[in-house]
Amino acid sequence: MKIDLSDFNDIDFENIGGWPTKVKVVFAVFLAFCVVLGGYFFFMSDALDRLSREERTEQQLRTDFKTKYQLAANLKLYREQLAEMEVQFAELLKMLPSQNEMPGLLDDLTFVATDAGLKMKSLDWETEIDREFYQEFPINMSVVGDYHQLGNMVAGVARLPRIVSLHDFTITKQGNGLLKMDIQARTYRFKEGAELPPKKRKKGGK
Repeated sequence: MKIDLSDFNDIDFENIGGWPTKVKVVFAVFLAFCVVLGGYFFFMSDALDRLSREERTEQQLRTDFKTKYQLAANLKLYREQLAEMEVQFAELLKMLPSQNEMPGLLDDLTFVATDAGLKMKSLDWETEIDREFYQEFPINMSVVGDYHQLGNMVAGVARLPRIVSLHDFTITKQGNGLLKMDIQARTYRFKEGAELPPKKRKKGGK
């Protein structure tokens, strides 16, 4: 069908029925295109968005299923590792001094220092620090000796049967050629009845 542009010159929108057949066909095609385009934006776009969300949800569910499947497949191994960790934790707790053993730590530190050949200048308890599930007990020490004696003392502290850590040391040279070391020893005690912080769970875990 050949379309002559002159057919569109004097069309009257109030008299659509009187339009030439070619103009009616073109107008009908244009109207149908507008209806299809409007239907897409009003109906199809929402449906496509919903489909995209469902596909993302499906992918997330697949990922969650894969993660849970791997956990289930290794559950026996995880339980064995947990039991082993509980045994190790119990052994570490035994290495923490009890309340009755706290005063004896001063004697242990004094013995270690003097056994290394150091001269003890001061040894004082500081105020205990309350942590979430344990208590921290700082002990400020000041000793005088040479490099080898200081090293021997540090090694001796590491060999103590109870857990004692060393922190924040400063070493200054004395007039007689010896060294003065100020250092803080810390020991710890697990709170009676305290529970360890809960483990962080993976997203989607039970």
